[in-house]
Amino acid sequence: MHLDWRKTRIVAGFGSLALLMIGVAGVLWGGLIYANLRTGSGVPWSLPVMILVLWLTWQYLSGKGWPSRTAAARKRLLRANPVTAPAMMWSAAAGIFAIIALAGLWIVFACLMKMPPNPLLPGNFASYPILVASIIIGASLVAPIIEESSVRGYLQSRLEREFTPIAAVALSSIIFALAHVSQGLSAPKLLIYFLVGITFGTLALLNDSILPVIPIHIAADLLFFLCIWPYDGKRKLVWQSGTDVWFWLHVAQVITFTLLSLLAFKQLSRQQKESHMLDRPEIPLDSGYCQHQSSL
Repeated sequence: MHLDWRKTRIVAGFGSLALLMIGVAGVLWGGLIYANLRTGSGVPWSLPVMILVLWLTWQYLSGKGWPSRTAAARKRLLRANPVTAPAMMWSAAAGIFAIIALAGLWIVFACLMKMPPNPLLPGNFASYPILVASIIIGASLVAPIIEESSVRGYLQSRLEREFTPIAAVALSSIIFALAHVSQGLSAPKLLIYFLVGITFGTLALLNDSILPVIPIHIAADLLFFLCIWPYDGKRKLVWQSGTDVWFWLHVAQVITFTLLSLLAFKQLSRQQKESHMLDRPEIPLDSGYCQHQSSL
């Protein structure tokens, strides 16, 4: 019972830390955008300022700065460990295929049940194209870097020490989904964010690193900002207008790219197992061992 309470405190503590990190970054980015709008939308100065903040944050989370006594722990929790080229390649394939499948699932859900449009689209509060573009770029950097550092880094790496790998990924994915309730309290949306969390969490687990996940997360955000979210308010429910060829194409998209993603994940897991076997030192057959064998 004591152990269960300790694990509960770890989930609550590190989960709250992850949500706090995401919330602070979101508020800061939103404040910079608001200030940019008030001081003139022609020059998107908020983007380079936020990039500087992200760089400083990354430096601190990776062990730089004061206090030095927490440097090793910060670096370990972030787990921005180097990854081999084959692992990076299979991670990219698994992640991109999964994101394409989930994009199709989002559209299918939007055609089956009413999903409120994303209220945080740049076009909703900015009209200058250059500022809209800078907001999309900034949001596609802020969320991946902060969310991967906090959720798949600090949170999940700690959970993996207390729970089974499956439980650690699932718990971190629940926190990840909760971090997105600001985009609409909708069960289909939260389910997709949970599945995104499962995808990214599995990649971080298999690689023991968040580095392969960040570029995939950036690509996913750009895809949704440009191709998915702007059209959610215009989608018609199939119960009202009936199904068309595009609906069934999206269904096929979900099935096809889910299978491709699973195959890529399987190959990534196999590649990592082979890599770990090669890294294990061989047991030397010393003379004592040989004499022992010969005496049997």
